[in-house]
Amino acid sequence: MSTEARPHSTGAEAGSSRATTDPLALDRQVCFALSVTNRAVLSVYRPVLEPLGLTHPQYLVMLALWGDAPMSVKGIGRALQLDSPTLSPLLKRLESLGLITRTRSPQDERQLVVDLTDAGRALRKRAETVPETVVRRLGVSLAELEELHDVLTRINAAALRAGALDQH
Repeated sequence: MSTEARPHSTGAEAGSSRATTDPLALDRQVCFALSVTNRAVLSVYRPVLEPLGLTHPQYLVMLALWGDAPMSVKGIGRALQLDSPTLSPLLKRLESLGLITRTRSPQDERQLVVDLTDAGRALRKRAETVPETVVRRLGVSLAELEELHDVLTRINAAALRAGALDQH
């Protein structure tokens, strides 16, 4: 059996029209398309981020901080839509790498403030090639990616609203 990654096939490709009419056909599910695409895109990021010493989740934290440091832990969590138990280990690791500091807020001792170190700020320059490299490796135009980003942002907002409504 091959361990090589392959795109998923559709029932139509196998000579069946069931995939185009069955509402439960795997290939018709948005969740499936998002899931496999997420894994594939992250596999493109991995070798690009490796020379920076960052994982993709760590890169996202750094992007948030490069855009708006210093930030509270809660602010980073909101920006990345991550809860504290997920975010805390990322921050600990970035701190151990010497890229960020975490200090108590002088205004509110309960709040942790995250800031970039000189090394964290310097890493930004090296990271500037990441977006262009990823776009090139994905083989789609910047315009297509911007359109996709807009659609995904709308889907995310709708899903968050639906989830919030379902929880009340």
